[in-house]
Amino acid sequence: MEGPGPGQDTVPTSAEPSDTIKLLHLVFLSTSWGMQIWVTFVAGFVMGSHLPRHTYGFIQRKLFPYYFHLSSACAFLNLTLFAMYHPSELLSDEQTTQIIVFFVCVAASVLNTQWFGQVTSAIVADMHLVERGHGLGQEVGLLPSKSCRQLRASNPSYGQLARRLALYHALSSLCNLCCIACNGLSLYYLAAHLAAL
Repeated sequence: MEGPGPGQDTVPTSAEPSDTIKLLHLVFLSTSWGMQIWVTFVAGFVMGSHLPRHTYGFIQRKLFPYYFHLSSACAFLNLTLFAMYHPSELLSDEQTTQIIVFFVCVAASVLNTQWFGQVTSAIVADMHLVERGHGLGQEVGLLPSKSCRQLRASNPSYGQLARRLALYHALSSLCNLCCIACNGLSLYYLAAHLAAL
């Protein structure tokens, strides 16, 4: 069979991914989303409600880098696998939206991994040093104690750390919620295109 002649363009075709590729895509997507739901809505609240604040902060500083890196890796692999089997020339509006959703998830994950998450952990560590110097940190609960609020009012540098923590924690949480929403939309897209359960 002859190839296209001079001046003729080849028409891109969308190859059907193998079952292995489909499985990998499903594993990366479901792993990421399940991990995000667990860490955000279950583990965080349970640990924060039952552990001393400094213990909870220490666990978060050790756990979150792994969480953020794994989320970023899954987001990147999902985008890559989807893009490989959906050439840009053949994308439907729905598939274009799905590519954008994956890209937003990658961007939010990388921001959390490389910036917001790291800064938040560093600020928490600095705050814990100040609190230990004042005999604080063993109280249990997600909200700052009365003693911490008093320290914030009386110690300008600690108050500044608390304000920076509020800002970076909000940005990190926003990125995390964005990733949860993106992965939820991607799972919905996947479910809508299943031939059968």
